[in-house]
Amino acid sequence: MTALPRLRMRLAVLHTALAFTCCVVVVAVVALGMFQGSNTSSNLSDVLRYAGVALALLAVVSIAVGWLIAGRALRPLDAITRSARSLSAQDLETRLTVPPGYREFTELAGTLDDLLRRLHESFTAQRQFVANASHELRTPLTVQRTLLQLALDDPSPDALRSACEELLDLNRQQEQLIDALLTLATGYDGIDRWEAFDLAALTARIVEEHQPDADARHVDIRTTLAPTAVTGDVPLTASLITNLLVNAIRHNLPGGTVHVTTADGRLTITNTGRQIPSDELRTLTEPFQRAQSDGHGLGLAIATAVARAHSADLTIQPDPNGGLRVSYQAG
Repeated sequence: MTALPRLRMRLAVLHTALAFTCCVVVVAVVALGMFQGSNTSSNLSDVLRYAGVALALLAVVSIAVGWLIAGRALRPLDAITRSARSLSAQDLETRLTVPPGYREFTELAGTLDDLLRRLHESFTAQRQFVANASHELRTPLTVQRTLLQLALDDPSPDALRSACEELLDLNRQQEQLIDALLTLATGYDGIDRWEAFDLAALTARIVEEHQPDADARHVDIRTTLAPTAVTGDVPLTASLITNLLVNAIRHNLPGGTVHVTTADGRLTITNTGRQIPSDELRTLTEPFQRAQSDGHGLGLAIATAVARAHSADLTIQPDPNGGLRVSYQAG
């Protein structure tokens, strides 16, 4: 017996028990009144006999009526359960229906529909992510195979050296991609350990590490770092800052600028660059969405995942003159 039939039986038995108990109390009160009256010896036995027959009939009738009432009350739950059982990962867009006349269950159906919608979005994003990751990992493997084939066709020392240098460069790119994917997965998993740290000091260290890259691209980094204490996962926050800063440097213009500020638990990074259309802005936080051909397109996706893990706000706004303004407000 499944859950709903068991629940229906319990409700029917409960209905019978309540009805039977009420009738027993009424009969007991009547019998007690007669016992204390003047007709005790002549009528009490007949009353009790008839009352027993009536109680037996009532028990049968009440359990039948209780079964019908419980079935009607549980009908929308049964409909929702059947609809949910028929769903699969391919048809999560289907919405649960509530039978007419049972509007009381609309809120429950709506809550389950919201859950199904979130699951559908999650499964769709997961499938897209796997497809994109497979493509990103397959492309360098194809290039590596081509380089090895060329090296075999031309085994001269210069050709071998050139092939090895290109293979090492591809290997570094793959390591960076795998590290980015691991960071993204960690951001999705959430935070296990929280600790207090200075967001300004962490940002200053990361800016210093990436100063050579900015100099090579002729990008000027300007900082206004006021001490600001926050709590969270330091490595994940460092990854967020790194990805935002690298994006601001790489997706910039020669001779452009990057402004980095911290204050009151907020990190803001603003960079010059090309104008970002609104339809492109909506996709920048999705994995493997590149604003340009440089990088793997995971920077803003990682930042978004890290912010979500910290229950923090990450806002991305285009500058009318070009570039982006990204703000991270620690939770």
